[in-house]
Amino acid sequence: MLRVVGALALVGVLVGCAASGPEPAPPRKATPGETTANAEPVTLASGLEAPWSVLRLEDGGALLSQRDDGRVIELTTAGEQREAGTIPGVVSGGESGLHGLALLEQSGTRWLYAYHGAADDNRVVRMPLTGESGSLGLDLDRLDVVLDGIPRASNHNGGRLAFGADEMLYVATGDAGDGERAQDRDDLGGKILRVTPEGDPAPGNPFGTRVYSLGHRNVQGLAWDSDGALWASEFGQNTWDELNRIEPGGNYGWPDHEGMAEAEDAIDPVAVWAPADASPSGIAIIDDIAYVAGLRGERLWLIDTTAPEPHAVFSGEFGRLRDVLAGPDGSLWVLTNNTDGRGSPREGDDRLVQLTLPEG
Repeated sequence: MLRVVGALALVGVLVGCAASGPEPAPPRKATPGETTANAEPVTLASGLEAPWSVLRLEDGGALLSQRDDGRVIELTTAGEQREAGTIPGVVSGGESGLHGLALLEQSGTRWLYAYHGAADDNRVVRMPLTGESGSLGLDLDRLDVVLDGIPRASNHNGGRLAFGADEMLYVATGDAGDGERAQDRDDLGGKILRVTPEGDPAPGNPFGTRVYSLGHRNVQGLAWDSDGALWASEFGQNTWDELNRIEPGGNYGWPDHEGMAEAEDAIDPVAVWAPADASPSGIAIIDDIAYVAGLRGERLWLIDTTAPEPHAVFSGEFGRLRDVLAGPDGSLWVLTNNTDGRGSPREGDDRLVQLTLPEG
């Protein structure tokens, strides 16, 4: 009960800075790491084109992926924006293009991983990230294909990447419009995959393959709670979007079940939404509170993972929300997605916005 009270208190503070009324002015410009005395939104990056993923760097800067043009944008510690490079072979169309980013340091090399649509499939590639803050670049001469053959289509392409505490790479894939893929253990579509940094099946995987969980329609968010449990946000079809707690080898029911089915052959979600209220993409978990970015719902959802009951904040405040992640010093970074062809761009869109969360 205490954690529910804490979550509700946080909702109250955030809602306080997102009251109804005339459309607000764009958040003021700030540099990464700058904090404010209250929950006033500030803009870290602007003028982004169909951004999809944000990756924070240890020096305080960030990398952002742009879906349609395949560019990786560096946000420097001084708050400047520059192109770090363009991922070769990105073929965009519909919902496909450059999606998730992840970073791993291995034997003295910083490897940048990227999930993207190619001519015939979705794939994961990696390349060394070179240079220092303000001059980061991609060593495309050493680009490796980590994983290919992930089905692609105009929609349901998944695309989130995340390294777990086990230093294994988790890959969220969509069913590419064919629900039967999700139940086929030999198909990479409609799954959460767990692979080594080189793309091989990770040790301890439930089926001895790359598949970690199955029965997914279109997972686009991955995050871990304080107990090390993996959570995933998932687009539903016509009835229910889902937040799932992932178990190794778990079957989450798609296409036979959507939402709370109470079926013996599937694991029910922990929380559900109507698609018009959510269409969830990126998620972050901070102090066991899950923050879920809503696209069609144009809001940020808060769910206490210990006593799930979703609460919405910033409804309509920034438009479509694609990604969310923990920022520095108790802040939250939220990425808007109004230039992807489905939103209504506002001045400065698309933007990376920083919110300051209350203490306690």
